[in-house]
Amino acid sequence: MNQQKIAILVDSCTDIPLDLVKKYNLYVVPLKINYRDKEYLDGVDITAEEVYNRLPVEIPKTSLPSGSYIVGILDQIKADGYEKVLAVTISSGLSGTHNVINLIGSEYEGLDIFVLDTKNIGMGSGFNAVQAAEYIEEGMDWDTLIQTVSTNISNSKIFFCVSTLEYLQKGGRIGLVSSILGNVLNLKPIISCNEDGVYYTVAKVRGRKQSIKKAMDIAVEFAHKRKKYNVAISHSNAEEEANQIKEILVPLLPNVNIFTIGQISPALGVHAGPGLIGVGIQLL
Repeated sequence: MNQQKIAILVDSCTDIPLDLVKKYNLYVVPLKINYRDKEYLDGVDITAEEVYNRLPVEIPKTSLPSGSYIVGILDQIKADGYEKVLAVTISSGLSGTHNVINLIGSEYEGLDIFVLDTKNIGMGSGFNAVQAAEYIEEGMDWDTLIQTVSTNISNSKIFFCVSTLEYLQKGGRIGLVSSILGNVLNLKPIISCNEDGVYYTVAKVRGRKQSIKKAMDIAVEFAHKRKKYNVAISHSNAEEEANQIKEILVPLLPNVNIFTIGQISPALGVHAGPGLIGVGIQLL
């Protein structure tokens, strides 16, 4: 436990790799994945591969973490001796997770709880929790921590492209991304989150290969705004392409602090479908 007795709580769609969850002793609230016959906890009792394998038969729904589950984790945090909780969630513009954790946290007794709306998704969101954990290890006090992480949310961005916009459309997560023209001309949008935490099109190029290259170019340009940065490569059932991107990006981003590469969470996979490639950057 840190001297400030501050715990960090995240939702499963912040996509923080397990090794970092363990390193910083993060508490994770899973979203739910709902099939007609059964409900699963995101990343707990269902894998991303299982979701993709079942997509031809059924596209499941996702739903918010249950209130009882959130209360149970807060109870555990309190039992573990913490006094304060920084909860880091994906964008309230993409999910109700932020609102439900904020509501339960405001009524929970015995812990001082602040819920950060990252206005982001995946590791674009998760890096905020990782950086907060480092601040806590450095001894940053609670009030300064809240102010700092709130100010820093614009320093994290993720740029991604998908094989098809079908799943974003069916899941109601299409945001400001237009798909009609793109389907006709094979234009692939590079997608990110705007200041309101809603998906929007950063750029459009023709074909998958060029869209991945454009996403990398935009990410590298964003990273070079600072001398140091964290980098994440995210994919949905596209490991080979993700590894190829790593080989390209590593020499282009020499001043990286934390580098991660991995599969997005099953719940995110429901909305993205297989074939997503994303590059997340946090400016330090």
